[in-house]
Amino acid sequence: MMDANSFAGLRIAIASPEKIRSWSYGEVKKAETMNYRTLKPERDGLFCEKIFGPTKDFECACGKYKRLRYKNIICDRCGVEVTKSKVRRERMGHIELATPVSHIWFFKGVPSRMGLVLDMSPRDLEEVLYFVSYVVLDPGDTPLEKKQTISDKEYRSYYEKYGNTFRVGMGAEAIKELLKEVDLQKEVDTIKKEIDEIKDSSSQKRVRLIKRLDVLDAFLESGNRPEWMILDALPVIPPELRPMIQLDGGRFATSDLNDLYRRVINRNNRLKKLIDLSAPSIIIQNEKRMLQEAVDALFDNGRRGKNITGPGNRPLKSLSSMLKGKQGRFRQNLLGKRVDYSGRSVIVVGPSLKMHECGLPKEMALELFKPHVIHGLVSKEIASNIKAAKRMIENQDERVWDVVEEVIKEHPVMLNRAPTLHRLGIQAFEPKLVDGKAIRIHPLVCEGFNADFDGDQMAIHVPISEEAQAEARILMLASNNILSPKDGSPIVTPRQDMVLGNYYLTMEKPGAKGEGRAFRNSDDVIMAFQRGEVDMHARVAVPVKSFKHKIFPDKYLDKYLVTTPGKLIFNDVFPDTFQYINDGTSENATKSTPAVHFIDKGKNIPEEIKNKELVPAFNKSVIGKLISQIYKRYHTTETSVMLDAIKNLGFKYSTISGVSISIDDIKESSIKKDVINEAQNKVDTINKQFRRGLITDQERYENVIQTWFDAKDKIYDDLNNQLKANPNSSISMMINSKARGSIDQYGQLAGMRGIVSKPNGDYVEIPITSSLSEGVTVSEFFTSTHGTRKGAVDTALKTADAGYLTRRLVDVVQDVIVKANDCGTDQGVVIEAFKNTDGTLIESLEDRIVGRYTSKNILKPGTKEVLVEKDTYITERIAEKIIEAGITKVPIRSVLTCKIDHGVCRKCYGRNLATGSEVEIGEAVGIMAAQSIGEPGTQLTMRNFNTGGVAGGDDITQGLPRVTEIFEARNPKGKATISEINGVVTEIKEDGGSFKISVKNDVETREHVTNYGAKLIVEKGQEVKAGERLTAGPINPKELLVVTDPITVQQYILYEIQKVYRSQGVDISDKHVEIMAKRMISKIRIVDSGDSYFLPGTMININEFTEENKKLILEGKRPSTGKPVLLGITKASLETDSFLSAASFQETTRILTDAAVHGKVDHLTGLKENVIIGKLIPAGTGAKKYRDTEYTLENALLKDEPLEALEQELMD
Repeated sequence: MMDANSFAGLRIAIASPEKIRSWSYGEVKKAETMNYRTLKPERDGLFCEKIFGPTKDFECACGKYKRLRYKNIICDRCGVEVTKSKVRRERMGHIELATPVSHIWFFKGVPSRMGLVLDMSPRDLEEVLYFVSYVVLDPGDTPLEKKQTISDKEYRSYYEKYGNTFRVGMGAEAIKELLKEVDLQKEVDTIKKEIDEIKDSSSQKRVRLIKRLDVLDAFLESGNRPEWMILDALPVIPPELRPMIQLDGGRFATSDLNDLYRRVINRNNRLKKLIDLSAPSIIIQNEKRMLQEAVDALFDNGRRGKNITGPGNRPLKSLSSMLKGKQGRFRQNLLGKRVDYSGRSVIVVGPSLKMHECGLPKEMALELFKPHVIHGLVSKEIASNIKAAKRMIENQDERVWDVVEEVIKEHPVMLNRAPTLHRLGIQAFEPKLVDGKAIRIHPLVCEGFNADFDGDQMAIHVPISEEAQAEARILMLASNNILSPKDGSPIVTPRQDMVLGNYYLTMEKPGAKGEGRAFRNSDDVIMAFQRGEVDMHARVAVPVKSFKHKIFPDKYLDKYLVTTPGKLIFNDVFPDTFQYINDGTSENATKSTPAVHFIDKGKNIPEEIKNKELVPAFNKSVIGKLISQIYKRYHTTETSVMLDAIKNLGFKYSTISGVSISIDDIKESSIKKDVINEAQNKVDTINKQFRRGLITDQERYENVIQTWFDAKDKIYDDLNNQLKANPNSSISMMINSKARGSIDQYGQLAGMRGIVSKPNGDYVEIPITSSLSEGVTVSEFFTSTHGTRKGAVDTALKTADAGYLTRRLVDVVQDVIVKANDCGTDQGVVIEAFKNTDGTLIESLEDRIVGRYTSKNILKPGTKEVLVEKDTYITERIAEKIIEAGITKVPIRSVLTCKIDHGVCRKCYGRNLATGSEVEIGEAVGIMAAQSIGEPGTQLTMRNFNTGGVAGGDDITQGLPRVTEIFEARNPKGKATISEINGVVTEIKEDGGSFKISVKNDVETREHVTNYGAKLIVEKGQEVKAGERLTAGPINPKELLVVTDPITVQQYILYEIQKVYRSQGVDISDKHVEIMAKRMISKIRIVDSGDSYFLPGTMININEFTEENKKLILEGKRPSTGKPVLLGITKASLETDSFLSAASFQETTRILTDAAVHGKVDHLTGLKENVIIGKLIPAGTGAKKYRDTEYTLENALLKDEPLEALEQELMD
């Protein structure tokens, strides 16, 4: 076996007949497989031991030589080499074909490579190969042309006329002769001349010539010969890769390939016999055609003609179908494998676990760590040998458990919940043994896994090597994964009962027991609370000076702080140097406790407290804000400790609060009856107006729907006021704390369900006036089934669509890795806040610049004073400074302008959102970007909604379909017409539903014709820029690229994607979309090749193009010219430099055919191709920078340095 680390690239080419014979260990002559009596392989058959090696280790077929001592001897009786049986997985054989046969991939693929080399149409080629027509090999004295095809009838008439003066041929033999005669260099030179003469770049002839040139040049450059596309010898793959297994009852189950090979061998042998017998040519031709079809079926069954079927009419699986699709070799076995040391079980909550722990069932731990446990038992001399240890484990001897405890101590395990949509779908934990059979997980990590406890299952994996354990501990431990990689916000925020408990704990109640009392210090307050003298929610005063562990501004030190015992308990969870949190404002979270909570000494404390407004309790978003602040200021460790403390408080106090829901909590709305009667009367009036012909049916429908919406809103407002009036009721607390439920759900429980929609998005005119607490009538129930079913169907479709989108996104950017510290570019992009066309904010400037580097000096407006220097990392503080200075446009370094090929540099990327610090070299930012865009895909809406919903309007594509449309660079529905030049709108003419808009500048006037029914958004005399919209609607990015530059198009893609996600309430950082946009415009189509080696019409990497042109200009030669191309993500994935990555994505056979013709080399730069060949991926610790490093740790260093300092030192 070849070691995966011993080579740096992989080349694929077409195998010559000599090569095929050199791989072979012998010719397969018979179609036999196994002898059914002796169960031994037949000699010279498909499983022959002489060719492929022995079936038993170190034992020849006849049994003359057995055991290791005869290694590598070839038996003189049976001819079998005495060696390991695993050579049957590696040794190939071959079949000597009685006549040449064409390879279906090269003949049938689109475009047909064989057809392009010979300049014959695929149809003519097919007729010749399958013995329908003759092809002229040498026209002699006839008026025929070489390579012309003629029918049998025509051939006979020419033969009568000209006799033997001309030569024709049939089948692959004739094609092989023609291919041999092709002079590649001469053909290439002729085609280049012809291309230069054709000026129109879109003419069909030029396009065909460019395709031919590409293939001919590929043969020339790669050293492949065109005649190798025709096979003289057929390789037979090793028998262990097409096994034959005996079933119970004496029958055999066999791989389909064996059947296909048998057909080939049978037909080949029959053909040989017929040739020896000198059979009539028609019979021989028929047999040759059947052999050709048998070889075609072996390579790609069903590609041409009918599928060859096996028993039960099932199509046989050919070599191509074994590579293709989800069940193919690439995706099933190379990109994903089944692994040992793994298990799965149902998950349950483990509220007492720490953030970095998980509960591992005892039996599972015993099985997972079996080898370790055996080693432990033997080394501790509890068991005398391995066998005894195994027996102890099987009998679950009591002494085993102590060893298991010791083995799993500090040995991290990885938990994974499918579907793994982003990097938080797999996290590492330290296992703790638990009883039962369920895995226990910490309640806070559920959000990252998107897990709940209604029967979800999780898989567990054990990292074995020390390196793997170290990575799991340092990078994957759950307590280190606090931030969401898509926007950098904390993902481990408490939820549900944890939120409710903290909300209850921090509530303030007027007139509660002990309100207005002043205490000496916080300890006294807690003691009084524990003795029952003060209520948890009573507002009390505590001298600011008495707080030993909290930081207050000096001006408050002589004052009293108004707080509650609950808030004092809550503040205990924060680090000592954090400010005292007394309300949910941003000021309190980021700076210090606001002035409003302090009372001067000497004032009447009970009176002052009574007059103060109540402070709302802390809901989910307040807690989220605090976690974010703690994470920014302290380290991961403090944050996870604090999160555990918040969780414990939440569980404790939600239990104490006794919050529950009873039917009496749901109070009916008092105004409901009147509102519904009023609405019904209004609807009757509207219907009357329609019957009288005063309004149209559409207006009637819209007014009816609007009436019911208004009625529902009135009832909901009343219910909302009712909840506000009673903020201490269970339901109010649940809704206000954002723990569960919403006012909308409460409205359905207590008010009315309202209008429901049909599957097509229209509304049902008859509302559901009952609430769920009253119970709905049968007809109302039936009405609501409409929308409910649509919801269920949509969810199922959406999940599949979002999953497929993620797969395409990952594929296009899987090789984008942080490769250097600085690429040295002086370019950047100028960004401002993203706003909608109506001026509403999509994404603020601050959000867009934090965590990036400046690309130029930022000056104070109106002065030349430098506010922020070039190449400065923008932190939250600096961003605040920029915003305060009134600056609205900021130049930043961006992934879009990064100069590094196949990757990015640290400065162009900026902050790693998953860790909150600057990105490290080796980070796989491409995959992170794809996951960040794909993971929230399931939250986006599915269908095209009617814009106005009720108010009418055109259909626009939104949600997931819009995201797909942008990333696939498709022509959008209802697209806008854009200006092709900078200039002024001089006239607008209407022409039968569309407009003709003229734009004029100093040089020219351009007329733009809009689509039918387009809506104008410019007027006469208005100045427009190239690429600016003249009519409403989305822009086609391909058209935009023609009239502007790549950066503009990439910014447009970014803007449109953000518009979709942010409108659905999903925050994604710009940089993720930028990485996608950059890959979509990473190629240039060559227009004129100049003196370069590029071929016209081919697509070249932008960086390669600029490098080559630089070289040519320095040498004083003519540079090439080209146009940037915008590719959709699927197309971009298939155009990647790595053929392994592309073949494992889609269109496997086409990619491999093309790669073989070009003799492509895969330099293994991405992640997928390294996974496929079993190398370490070039990201993370597998990155080149870290692979070439060796650390020697001094003993002294280990003694006194804490782990974090050591970790930092290693990273630096």
